[in-house]
Amino acid sequence: MSNFLDFGVAKKMKEMSEKQNKVTQLFEIKYPIIQGGMIWHSGWRLASAVSNSGGLGLIGAGSMYPDILRENIRKCKAATSKPFGVNVPMLYPNLEEIIQIVLEEGVKTIFTSAGNPKIYTESLKKEGLKVAHVVSSTKFAMKCEDAGVDAIVAEGFEAGGHNGRDETTTFCLIPNVKQHISKPLIAAGGIALGSQMKAAMILGADGVQIGSRFAATEEASSHENFKNKVISLNEGDTYLTLKELAPVRLVKNKFFHDLEKLYDQGRDAEVLRETLGRARAKRGMFEGDLEEGELEIGQVSALIHEILPVKKVFENLLKEYREVNSFDL
Repeated sequence: MSNFLDFGVAKKMKEMSEKQNKVTQLFEIKYPIIQGGMIWHSGWRLASAVSNSGGLGLIGAGSMYPDILRENIRKCKAATSKPFGVNVPMLYPNLEEIIQIVLEEGVKTIFTSAGNPKIYTESLKKEGLKVAHVVSSTKFAMKCEDAGVDAIVAEGFEAGGHNGRDETTTFCLIPNVKQHISKPLIAAGGIALGSQMKAAMILGADGVQIGSRFAATEEASSHENFKNKVISLNEGDTYLTLKELAPVRLVKNKFFHDLEKLYDQGRDAEVLRETLGRARAKRGMFEGDLEEGELEIGQVSALIHEILPVKKVFENLLKEYREVNSFDL
C-alpha cells in the first residue's frame, strides 16, 4: 500500500512539474514554490535542498557579512545544479558590496525587499539577472511593476519577520494586487500546507513563497532550540510589534514582554531602539537564546509540528495540494 501511495505522489509531482506557469517558466523550476530568504535560516544547505527538490532556494544575505555570503553562494553552486537566488534586504549595511558579490559570483536571480525597487532593478536586469521584489501592499506592488521587476512577492501580515504596517492579510492582499499588476505574482505569508498553496493560487497567485515551514527543517541554519520552539507554538503565540522602527512578527518570549513594558511607558522610538540593541535576532534564532533573543516566525507556525528534511516538506506540500477537493455549488 505504501509503495502504491509513493508512486501516486511521484506521479502527481511529475504532472505538476509539466504544468508550466509564469513562475516556473521565469525561474526555470519544476514547482512554483519559492523558499523565503530568511535571516539566520537561509544558508546554502537550505537553499540547495529546496532547489534540488524542484523549487527555488534563496540564500538570505541579510544576516551575512559579504565574505560569508560569497562562501554560501559558492557552496550552493557546488551542492546543486538547479537555479537558486539570493534575497537582499535593501535596508542592511554593505548593500553595494553585497550586490557586487551577487554579480561577481554569477547568481542569476535576486529577490530584493525593504526598500525602493527602482534603485537596483534596471542595473541588475542589464546584467542579466531576474529580479523579484517583496511588498506588503497593492500600492507598492504597482510601483514594482513600474520599476520593471520580473516578479512581485505580495506578503500578508501573517508572515514572520519584518512586515507591513497596514496589517493586510494574504487572503485580502493577493486578489487585490492581482487586479492591478500583470507581472508574475507570488503569494507569501501564512502558507505552510498544500491546501494553503492551492488557496493562494485560486486567489490569483502564480506561485508561493514559504518561510516558516522551511525554517523548521533539518537543513535550516537556525539553532535547534529555535526550531523546537517553532514546532511548540500555538495560535496567538506571535505578535506584530515595533511599528515605530520596522514592523516585525515575534514570538512572545521574555524579550517581547520587555518591549511591551516599554510600550506601557510610551512610544519612544529611541528607547525601543536601545532595547532592541544589536545582534538580537542572531542571539535568538542562530544562537538559540529563547528568552533574550528576537524570535521571528509567522502565524502559520501553529500548524508546524515537526522538524523535517526539505525533501519531505515538498512531498507533503504536493500531496496536500493534490488532495484538496474543488466543489461545484
